Amino acid sequence: MRVEGIASEFMVSHSRQTALTESDAVEIWIARWLRVPRKDLIGRYGCDSRRLYEIWWSERFPGARAKAADAFRQRYPSLTDRTVFGYRRISRAPTAAMNRAQSDLFA
Repeated sequence: MRVEGIASEFMVSHSRQTALTESDAVEIWIARWLRVPRKDLIGRYGCDSRRLYEIWWSERFPGARAKAADAFRQRYPSLTDRTVFGYRRISRAPTAAMNRAQSDLFA
């Protein structure tokens, strides 16, 4: 199964200005795991990239990731062994260990 063919279904542009729903959030998670570019998602849903990050950081629709993982497993069973169903969020604040490691470089 080719990922390019699967991902192409998410590249359809629907410029709309309605608020994102939970079903949209599920589809956005699935598109992320299919590696659909952010720009294509912004074009499809007609939203700002901040709305996508609100979904990925579980600030909006916190249960959408679990629902999306179940839907992804049903739709694309051949891809589930190669997919990590998460979002690695990079911390916005440096930790004390990082500060110590940085200062050790100049000692």
